[in-house]
Amino acid sequence: MPTPTFQIRNFCIIAHIDHGKSTLADQFLLKTGTLQEREMREQALDSMDLERERGITIRMHPVTLYYTYGGREYELNLIDTPGHVDFHYEVSRSLAACEGAILLVDAFQGVQAQTVANAFLAMEANLKIIPVLNKIDLPQARPEHVIAEMEQALLIDPAEVLRVSAKTGLGMDELMAAVIERIPPPQGSVEQPLRALVYNSHFDTYKGVVVYVRIMDGQLRVGQKVRFMRTGREFVVTEVGRFRPGMTRCEELSAGEVGYFTANIKTLEYVNIGDTVTDALCPAAEPLPGYKEPKPMVFSGLYPVNNDDFEDLREALARLKLNDSSFTYQPEVSDGLGFGFRCGFLGMLHREIIQQRLERECDIELVQTAPNVTYEILKRDGTVVTVHGPQDVPDAGQIQEFREPIVRVSFLLPAENIGAIMQLCTDRRGTFVRTEYLSPKRVMLVYEMPLAEVIYDLYDKLKSITHGYGTMDYEFIGFRAADLVKLDILVHGNRVDALSVIVHRSQAERRGRAILKKLRDQIDRHLFEVALQAAIGSRIVARENIAPLRKNVTAKCYGGDITRKRKLWAKQAEGKKRLKQIGKVEVPQEAFLAVLEQE
Repeated sequence: MPTPTFQIRNFCIIAHIDHGKSTLADQFLLKTGTLQEREMREQALDSMDLERERGITIRMHPVTLYYTYGGREYELNLIDTPGHVDFHYEVSRSLAACEGAILLVDAFQGVQAQTVANAFLAMEANLKIIPVLNKIDLPQARPEHVIAEMEQALLIDPAEVLRVSAKTGLGMDELMAAVIERIPPPQGSVEQPLRALVYNSHFDTYKGVVVYVRIMDGQLRVGQKVRFMRTGREFVVTEVGRFRPGMTRCEELSAGEVGYFTANIKTLEYVNIGDTVTDALCPAAEPLPGYKEPKPMVFSGLYPVNNDDFEDLREALARLKLNDSSFTYQPEVSDGLGFGFRCGFLGMLHREIIQQRLERECDIELVQTAPNVTYEILKRDGTVVTVHGPQDVPDAGQIQEFREPIVRVSFLLPAENIGAIMQLCTDRRGTFVRTEYLSPKRVMLVYEMPLAEVIYDLYDKLKSITHGYGTMDYEFIGFRAADLVKLDILVHGNRVDALSVIVHRSQAERRGRAILKKLRDQIDRHLFEVALQAAIGSRIVARENIAPLRKNVTAKCYGGDITRKRKLWAKQAEGKKRLKQIGKVEVPQEAFLAVLEQE
């Protein structure tokens, strides 16, 4: 028998990174008896090794729980979401499948950047928010101060805030009761034609694509022929089930429930996140409102050190793409690095995670080029082109306007660090928007900055200045014109396209000099002098020399006439001149990675 909609609650847990979402999800599993104490392990829902090693959630994890309250058995569909800014899109997708959200705040760290961002996301989605203060058992907890911050930043009524300890289970009974009493049951009717929202998917080697759905109306059964409304493709359902927390088969899913289905779908390209699934024989009239697909914000080249590994890398990227729809890649050729792929990522952490997964799964030695963002160029003929890397930039004579992506960055930090962070933002061409005090000791600072200035090491600098207490979140707001140039790096007179970067003209000389100094340390000395140059078009803006290896050719000449020594020195100089004309300079992999670090 399907569960009546008034006994279903769909909710997710949203919070800043490391505020205890996965630990709270573990308590829900224990409290409802979904997993026994002996089956439990920390971060029970985090299935990837990387998630467990780093203590972060990378992908959303749904689970169906059953809990008896007031003499009735309720079906609770919980989605554990990531907290890092790079995985913002995972949070927005999970919110679309829920009616409520538990907003978790650390009783010591207080309101952080992602706390504010996720709370506003939930408010925009019209979700019922249950504010929860976690880690109240810590001796350094400061609940009254943090609740005051929540009231100031998020307009939350202090009387509604629940106090729990996800580690010890303290306050869990009150939280379970609040989930059932405060979160509204899903709207929807079993009698209506099937409408199901696709909010996630992954690829299974044996079953094909596993589609994660929230049933809005109707029912989904095995043997039913379904249609994806965006693409028009039709499939016959082969398996229906729920997450408990592993995939568990069931007879059907009905209105209000969350689960999965398989239908012998061979590729993830047939499944669009945010699409509506309906009955092919009795289709719904209107699709559900979807949500925006995530756009890659950071681009980087991936090349195998050994060109024979190119096909292995292609297969590894294809496998990775099956389980991460936000990751993009396309083949490209570099003069310096050979055959490789241009990859798009949501942010720097996403890029790091992808690289680690590739190295573990395919055992290929990789070279990654410097990360860069997408630019827009208005050409003199009136056309606008999108540029993903320095190699796509047209000749300077064709460019009328160079536009860069701008993001609005929100910093939450201790009040004593406000001066240093404002100076940091000013140095990175930031435009001040506003300051807001959450409490006498906590301040929210908002700036508009070029994305290129954010992605390198702004987060690291923020953590360093605030001793780990500052956090940040950013959102893309559009493209703006700027005085940008393509900075080329020349080694021994030859342009190395993999080392080219797009920079602001005012920073070109400093950036070029910094890159050349690192290259000088990485490239071995040769028998001739090697010139390293940074150029904007044909104009050289910085230069470093790698001194040649020297041999004392006059060591055997002791005493006697000086002309003998001069003759040997002249002969050596002539030989070095000839060698310089035909010599080739080997650029090691470490040199390409040197560009990644920005001083």
